[in-house]
Amino acid sequence: MLIEIPDPEVILGIVAAFFVGLFGLYFYFKIKPYIKFKTGFDPSQLERLEYYESQLIDMKIKLDALDMEEQSTKLFDSEINQVKKLSRENLKKNNYESVENINQQIHRAPNMGYQNATDYVLRLITDKSMTSRDIQITLGRSREHTSRLMKKLFDDGYVKRSSDSKPYFYSITEKGKEKHKLVSPTPTTA
Repeated sequence: MLIEIPDPEVILGIVAAFFVGLFGLYFYFKIKPYIKFKTGFDPSQLERLEYYESQLIDMKIKLDALDMEEQSTKLFDSEINQVKKLSRENLKKNNYESVENINQQIHRAPNMGYQNATDYVLRLITDKSMTSRDIQITLGRSREHTSRLMKKLFDDGYVKRSSDSKPYFYSITEKGKEKHKLVSPTPTTA
């Protein structure tokens, strides 16, 4: 078996190329810390990343809100079921045949316009002072509606409120009594 040895020029070329490569790598690693490379990061890419980040944050907030809503719905449903169960037990305890009997016992003002509500409130507070919460429950209206109504009556001078405690206690004024007497039907004798 014959082995052919290449020419010395070829061997010398391969060895020289190897040493030039080693020297190149050594030189590259020595000057690398002093060379400033462009990061290749474009400001438009930064804006795009910020946009997507804000979109992700918005989605996370919406997802959290949906989770909270779902949990509150489950909680609300369980509370409704408990109330239904308790009301069924109370119906059985008190021998009520139906819910209508209970509704007949609850005194609630009928749906009425502003003038009727004003007259109703004046009639309510003629005998005793009441808080806006008491009036709200009796009227069957929202807290905001009742507050606006009582503020209007106070501004018009029909009611006065005790400012020494909160919630305010509303009582009727002389002007309110006069309005109440004008509105209240006087009994006629035949």
